[in-house]
Amino acid sequence: MTMTIDAPRSQAPAKKRTNWEKWGWIYMRASGVLLVVLVFGHLASNLLITEGGVHAINFGFVAGKLASPFWQIWDTLLLWLALIHGANGMRTIVNDYVSRPGLAKAFKVALFLSAALLILLGTFVIYTLDPCPAGADPSLVASFCKA
Repeated sequence: MTMTIDAPRSQAPAKKRTNWEKWGWIYMRASGVLLVVLVFGHLASNLLITEGGVHAINFGFVAGKLASPFWQIWDTLLLWLALIHGANGMRTIVNDYVSRPGLAKAFKVALFLSAALLILLGTFVIYTLDPCPAGADPSLVASFCKA
């Protein structure tokens, strides 16, 4: 009886690939829960807690809220999570219903570019909005603005 020992294989183990569909699925569930909290908090602060309800919302109200770092972070989270959540949902619809690979890729690129552009512009507005623009009507700006 002859015993032989096989030489060790020189092949490196296969690299594990990231399962993007799984992480997209997890993101949709986690962001959905966070979005419910963020949206209802946003609505409560703007419509229920504010004196005057929807009639009190004007430039001064929005600019006054966005002057607070708390509301800047809140609205940034809401913007980013909602746009990425929506774009990922649209990507899933494209995967399910668009059968031509070239057209599907074009739709996904358009989705990515539009979501990225809206995220960049929205974030820019949140952090650069001037609550007290020069020459504005004092009745329209935030209450803390000096005339």
